[in-house]
Amino acid sequence: MTRLIVTADVHGSFSTWLTLKELMTEDDVLAIAGDLFDTKFGNRLDTDFQPESILEDLPTVADRMFFVYGNCDTDSFLPGYSRHLEFNMFDRDFLLCHGHRFPPETTTDPDIVITGHTHMAKMERVNGVIHMNPGSLKKPRNRIYTYGIVEDETAKIVDIKSGAVLFSQVI
Repeated sequence: MTRLIVTADVHGSFSTWLTLKELMTEDDVLAIAGDLFDTKFGNRLDTDFQPESILEDLPTVADRMFFVYGNCDTDSFLPGYSRHLEFNMFDRDFLLCHGHRFPPETTTDPDIVITGHTHMAKMERVNGVIHMNPGSLKKPRNRIYTYGIVEDETAKIVDIKSGAVLFSQVI
């Protein structure tokens, strides 16, 4: 069964990238709501800061990935993407953006909006639309390391350390 694994704010952490890949099965798809590389402000003194290694490994999932730039990503590091993306999975319309700016007009009314930027997991339904922020597996501001999963009928945010589902919505 295909799942959508949802993340944001990896900030060039190669160990976090490898963790995301371990979470995925061969049928899963990855959605990254920005700041994957952090090539603007990244800490080159941190040995885990390896955006080049992530970029080199990206082809292993590129055909199963939705990605948008975040405020810490530079377009020239991985050309060809944008700051927002609309896609359809599970017969639902998604809007993927980083969340530091409201995206331009969309061509559809999304059922699920995925953002990042805050490093804080949150999910709520507003006017029938699910707003999902998966938090961060690298630098969560509340020290709870989280990611999201969207499946056939549910969207949820999971604490990677305990496996506890922190938020859940029927989609």
